Amino acid sequence: MNTPLPAPNLPTSSGRPGASPRLWTRHLPRLGGAVLIALIVAGLWPQPQPVEVAKVKRGDLAVTVNEEGMTRVKNRYVITSPVAGQLRRIEWKAGATVEAGKTVLAVLESGGADLLDARGQAQAEARVRAAEAMREQVAAQRASAAANAKMQRDDFARQQILFKAGTLSRQEFDTAELRATTTAQEERATEFAVQVAEFEWAQARAVLTRGQPESAGGRGEPLVIKSPVSGRILRVMQESERLVPAGFPLLEVGDPADLEARIEVLSRDGVTIQPGARVQLEQWGGPTPLSAQVRWVEPSAYTKISALGVEEQRVYVVVDFIDPFEKRRALGDNFRVEARIVVWEGHDILKAPAGALFQHGNTWQAFVLEGGLVRLRTVKVNRGNGLETVIEDGLREGDQVVVYPGDKIVDGARVSPIVVTGK
Repeated sequence: MNTPLPAPNLPTSSGRPGASPRLWTRHLPRLGGAVLIALIVAGLWPQPQPVEVAKVKRGDLAVTVNEEGMTRVKNRYVITSPVAGQLRRIEWKAGATVEAGKTVLAVLESGGADLLDARGQAQAEARVRAAEAMREQVAAQRASAAANAKMQRDDFARQQILFKAGTLSRQEFDTAELRATTTAQEERATEFAVQVAEFEWAQARAVLTRGQPESAGGRGEPLVIKSPVSGRILRVMQESERLVPAGFPLLEVGDPADLEARIEVLSRDGVTIQPGARVQLEQWGGPTPLSAQVRWVEPSAYTKISALGVEEQRVYVVVDFIDPFEKRRALGDNFRVEARIVVWEGHDILKAPAGALFQHGNTWQAFVLEGGLVRLRTVKVNRGNGLETVIEDGLREGDQVVVYPGDKIVDGARVSPIVVTGK
């Protein structure tokens, strides 16, 4: 006889054994809703903002005025016709090397037209006396410049010994070297002035001698004009043969090794530039920048129309080269350069990137990173060069500041630094 098996004990809808299996399906919507709400909350939860940070550090800082300029030969001389006459063709070309008192630059045939009357005689005699006085004056200036240059050379030699021994600072050594270089250039300039004075005196005597009646036999010979200085021909102003009046410009000569640069700056920047300021000349074609020094700022400004059509008042700053000629041998007259003129320097100062500072009202502020959050600080600043700014108060060495903070960066915001600069 077969006995029937008992029915399985299934869970019921009340959760007890024997309840219906539909219980789990009724809880699924609630579970899905909870998961959906969790995802929405996670999506709306504020995420850390990626920011770029940089360290506040100590170091050197230089504030510069950056402008363009042109080189020019410092000592140049324009050769003119001393008297009226027929100029022979000039065969020289720009760039030719000439020697003082030896190289014949031009030949002038006066044909007796240089005979002087009483008035011209008196003027010629006055020019001779003026040329003699100028010759004596520049000779005295040369002696003074030579003595000053020798003193600075001897002083620099002593400074070199002290610097090698470690008892002299680098700044004092550089100053002594600069003085020696400057006085050597001044001595070179006086040598040029002496050559020019000798030439002027010789030309004045030649005009006076040829203009006297007793020297009529000598007036049949052409007047030979020799180079007053050693150097090179910069320009030939009159090449073809022609009749020229007295004082007509013929050639321009000078020494390309004795260069200076003339930088045009805004007049408000020119006020901050002092003679003796350090200058770096860049983009001149060579592999490294050239060192120079401000000689003076011209006292008269001029008006220039910028590329945007704005009127600007500009002034010329004249600077002298410090580097030797061998380092800039290819640099010539009227060559373009870019100058960085130092108007202020600081050593071992606290500085921060300029992009980390922003102005709010009359105060400067910055965001400082503290444990994943940014805190707003009020900062006291001083000078800056556009890239870095001197910090006087509000920041400490080693602080990490947010560079170029966006609109979403506020006090207390969570951030994620992704790039660290200024290490």
